[in-house]
Amino acid sequence: MKATDPKHAGEPANLGVLMQVPLQLTVELGACTMPIAEVLKLGTGSIVELDRAVNHPVDLLVNNKPVARGEIVAIENSFGLRITELLSF
Repeated sequence: MKATDPKHAGEPANLGVLMQVPLQLTVELGACTMPIAEVLKLGTGSIVELDRAVNHPVDLLVNNKPVARGEIVAIENSFGLRITELLSF
């Protein structure tokens, strides 16, 4: 991606270098707190209850920072995220 690319017109030339930096995206469904004794009892078929309702939006994290919320969607044989809200920094 060059700084002369029309999609990036007006960006400083050195900003184009940053556009290639990979970021870790994570979709967080929820969380819970559990004592070690309960974690050690987990096995195949165990269910871990999370702190989020089924109809509550999930968080999109970029490098562990929340940037958006959305809903889980199925895309062929994979899951995806439809963004419904961008969070302000």
